[in-house]
Amino acid sequence: MGIDAGEADCDPTYGDAAQVEVFVTTVDGGRILRELAPMTDAGGFSTEVVVPLGTPPGDYLVSAYPYDVDWCDDTGVNNRLSRAAGDGLVRVSCAAAGLPLVVLP
Repeated sequence: MGIDAGEADCDPTYGDAAQVEVFVTTVDGGRILRELAPMTDAGGFSTEVVVPLGTPPGDYLVSAYPYDVDWCDDTGVNNRLSRAAGDGLVRVSCAAAGLPLVVLP
């Protein structure tokens, strides 16, 4: 399965060596797969997800998050840049997004 994400409009400045962490999980949160893939400074990426052989048929969820960064806040503003200025902001809640994936027998 290929997954793609466009670049963000809010100037996230992830850096030249940015990566995205991709997960395939069961509907109750059990991890089936975890991979890292390259990501642009503005958060865009394109990668292939290959479900491991022997994965039981059923419904799964594919999700992706910027790897090893404080990646979002509820305002859509990059709080990593503000924290560098010493204001003490920390990551707050974000809605998790994912794509459904059905493994067939």
